[in-house]
Amino acid sequence: MIREQLPLTGDRGNMYHIAVSKLVEDAMPLDEAAIERLSEQTTEKYRRYVNPGIANILNFGGFHVPEQRAEGCYIWDASGRRFLDCVGGYGAFSLGHRHPKVVEAVAKQLEKEALKSHFFMSTELADACELLASVLPGEIDYSFICNSGTEAVEGALKAARIHTGRPEFIGAIDGFHGKTFGSLSVSGREVYKEGFRPLLPETRHVGFGDADALADAVSEKTAAVILEVIQGEGGVNIAPDDYFPKVREICTANGALLILDEVRTGFGRTGKMFASEHYAVQPDIVTMAKALGGGVMPVGAFSSNADVWNSIFGGNPWLHSSTFGGNPLACAAVIAAIETTIEEGLVERSRALGDKLLSGLGDVRRRYPWMIKDVRGKGLLAGIEFAQDDIAALVIFGCGRRDLLATFSMNNPKVARVEPPLIITESELDTAISIIAESVEETGAMLEEVGCEVQCE
Repeated sequence: MIREQLPLTGDRGNMYHIAVSKLVEDAMPLDEAAIERLSEQTTEKYRRYVNPGIANILNFGGFHVPEQRAEGCYIWDASGRRFLDCVGGYGAFSLGHRHPKVVEAVAKQLEKEALKSHFFMSTELADACELLASVLPGEIDYSFICNSGTEAVEGALKAARIHTGRPEFIGAIDGFHGKTFGSLSVSGREVYKEGFRPLLPETRHVGFGDADALADAVSEKTAAVILEVIQGEGGVNIAPDDYFPKVREICTANGALLILDEVRTGFGRTGKMFASEHYAVQPDIVTMAKALGGGVMPVGAFSSNADVWNSIFGGNPWLHSSTFGGNPLACAAVIAAIETTIEEGLVERSRALGDKLLSGLGDVRRRYPWMIKDVRGKGLLAGIEFAQDDIAALVIFGCGRRDLLATFSMNNPKVARVEPPLIITESELDTAISIIAESVEETGAMLEEVGCEVQCE
């Protein structure tokens, strides 16, 4: 349902509500036979035209009925079954699904222009980049808006190379920055690199949180160190408090740039506008995506200071470009997303509800210490580390059967991740924690029944 506290007004508001009502009418649940046909047809199309492996996994996990619509913190499948979304598009749905303010801004822009011609300056792009500069840390005033997180990382790597004139990049083990060639090269899990070598040469990885190892690795060849502030796909890994200040010192002393990947953690996710603020660290380049598009448009960006910008664009303003990047629809979404995050106090809300989430999950851990090794996180980004990969999978499937969506971490499948929209209510959060507890209890009973011995190391 459209949230009553965020009404749309005037003729456009009436048209919007009429459109939403029509969508709801069109989305009325199908009968059982029709649902079965739709699921079978979609599964077959996935197997023939999309990705057979995904079709098999989703069917095995009980998610064979296609999703049909979404609103706020919920997703409905074609049968009318409603799921509380604590995956949140891996961070993309910080404002929930189809937030009215973002939808209205994009719809309003669509009435004027969708994509830019590239022959004129764009007011929307200028306004979006100005707003980004107002919330980014320090003197990071320039932004290049693209379409995804991995594109943002690719642009950041190019900027670091041309600015320093150096070849080498250093990333972190279990880090994740995307799956295009450059971003995959600096990511830190080998399984996703097999079969795609050679990747970028002169790329190295050290342990996340180990400042001494980083100091040993950085040299006069290093263009940049690239790190997530919190490793998301690595299992919600949080570095020691003194780590990032030391990283900054190491980079500065060696003339290397510091690229901080805030694709997942930006725009309030961790209880700060950007996660780097927890450590009072000034990066040279920041990458963003996911929540940047307000859950409505696919948007990414990389941003930096005047010196770096002059290196990449000073000689040739088209040295790095994108046909669709920074289009008016995307920029309208960026502006609405940032303004809504600020106006609705979602950064502070994430911090307060994050404390509640971690406390509740901590209680679950204390009840099942033999199954749960650790609970960790910041804001509304939490990880539950189980003793084994299979336990995490069983718990996640158990949550799904109870109409709660959670997910595992790609680079550490032992860790289930909870990442709800920042607009989630306390009641909804309580429901999520209760369902997770029920799923852990069910999984524990199942393991005991089959005689499986599990012990956290």
